[in-house]
Amino acid sequence: MDTLVVGRITAVFGVRGWVKVFSYTEQVEAVFDYQPWWIDTAQGRQQLVVDDWKRHGDGLVVHIKGVDDRDLARAWCQQDILVAKTELPGLSSDDFYWHQLVGMAVISHFEGQTTRLGVVKSLLETGANDVLVIGGDAENIDREERLIPYAEQFVTNIDLQTQTIDVIWDPEF
Repeated sequence: MDTLVVGRITAVFGVRGWVKVFSYTEQVEAVFDYQPWWIDTAQGRQQLVVDDWKRHGDGLVVHIKGVDDRDLARAWCQQDILVAKTELPGLSSDDFYWHQLVGMAVISHFEGQTTRLGVVKSLLETGANDVLVIGGDAENIDREERLIPYAEQFVTNIDLQTQTIDVIWDPEF
């Protein structure tokens, strides 16, 4: 099963088996929209069933079914919460999940020149727009890291099939 990390169990909460969860989703409670949850353990991948949850400050606390004391809950801490990528809702043809962009080759078409800038290593969320973090690879011009705004004026095409992103970006920048 191809999975994606949507959150992390960070610490125990109280004495009745509750744990704190840090959600990586844009809206904190949206982590519950993706079910079932899976955790990788030494015994293999295990499914978690959340039978109760509530907001706690800026985060969440959850109760895992069958985990009713602090010591049992501690075993689940510091674990990533995984979901199957097939559980993600479909997007329009012009929208992409960040995980789809990571690893794609970035090709610049600037002043009549075509230049491979590297591959998407990650994305950053900023106030104005998201930013592609481009890392150098064996095929690019200089192995330098570049930050390119993920905006229509710079990103002209994304092709999931060929795993390429076309940009208008000065390779010297």
